[in-house]
Amino acid sequence: MFDNLLYQNAAALLKDDIAHGRLPGALLLAGPDSSGKLTCALEIARILSCTAAESRGRWQCDCPSCRKHKELASTNVLLAGPRDCALEILAAKNTFLAAVAQDAPYLTAARYLFVRAVRKLTMRFSQVLWEDDEKVSKIAPVVQAIDEQLEQIDGTKPLPGYERTEKIAAELVKQTEKLESAFMYDSLPIQQIRRAAAWAHLRSPDGKKVFIIEHADRMNEAARNALLKMLEEPPSDTVFILTTSRRGAVMPTILSRVRTYQFAQRTERQQAEVIARVFHADMSAGGGTIDGFLQTYLPVTPAAVQEHARAFYASVERGMFPVVGDIVKGCAGFEPRLLFRLFLTGILGAQMTGELTAQAGERAAKNVDALRICYNNVTVYNQTPGAALESLWRDLFAVRRAERH
Repeated sequence: MFDNLLYQNAAALLKDDIAHGRLPGALLLAGPDSSGKLTCALEIARILSCTAAESRGRWQCDCPSCRKHKELASTNVLLAGPRDCALEILAAKNTFLAAVAQDAPYLTAARYLFVRAVRKLTMRFSQVLWEDDEKVSKIAPVVQAIDEQLEQIDGTKPLPGYERTEKIAAELVKQTEKLESAFMYDSLPIQQIRRAAAWAHLRSPDGKKVFIIEHADRMNEAARNALLKMLEEPPSDTVFILTTSRRGAVMPTILSRVRTYQFAQRTERQQAEVIARVFHADMSAGGGTIDGFLQTYLPVTPAAVQEHARAFYASVERGMFPVVGDIVKGCAGFEPRLLFRLFLTGILGAQMTGELTAQAGERAAKNVDALRICYNNVTVYNQTPGAALESLWRDLFAVRRAERH
């Protein structure tokens, strides 16, 4: 069990709880980003549905249920919550194509890596979660196109040669970028919690059902209350798994209804080994950390984005309106969306200079509110980054001007 969860003591605790029938109906996986929490949640789902007698729970198990789970194609799993998927998909694609080109002994593992990276995104757009949503007519064709491409690299069939496989992989990246950029939310909608509740109460003939919510701390109050109601009266054959990197931000009443399994921050050496074993890449890539490695797939470096952010904030201080178009271009149009978050974080860092006074603290609080509004304008209200940054400059300058007067 948990063969692919590296350097986490939580794996041993979970293995023991599952083996002795002590696994709770609701659990929270808490710990730093990139510490394996989603990998663990998906493994729990696979293990609970495994039908093998002797090899139950082993990654090599070839029972029908485990095959579906390894492809992330089981209807017994529902996955929700915001996530930046683009960089993992790009890294997995690179690993997969390298394995195809070399006919590497790890080709099967690399194919699973790529397929799973794609489905970690598409699972969030399940018909179960989006039924009757006004966006579903736009989402469904994109998901269908992705599924059709995935069928061509299905593990039951021979791959169609390197050139054709490369084209399929490129099309998958194009479609997943479109899906994530246009439709990924930053806070789990309450409607999805309600639809998941209805799904959870439907009995399955294929073992335990699992509902996974990533970033459980990033739900609004209405969604948190809906989840709490579901946890108060949980269906007997559904397991709820929440993940968070900020346990203190999860509602206390929700914490009281889950058992927490704590994940640790891996050392740099351990992270470097994860990079080598999972992505078959240079252990020192990206400074040897998982986040750093994934960020090597950004179209511009984080350092370049932060330099643009510092220049933007400097223009606020000088009262000179920046050339926003040049900023957007210099930051690759802020695609993937992670770049926009890095840019706003850079502005936040740029303002935290100088002596910390009451006046400076008040200004910083108002600036944070302006940054939050800017981020929501792009991620929630679909404003273009350029228009959002123009509004942000005016808001930040208004704060600065009011302080001086």
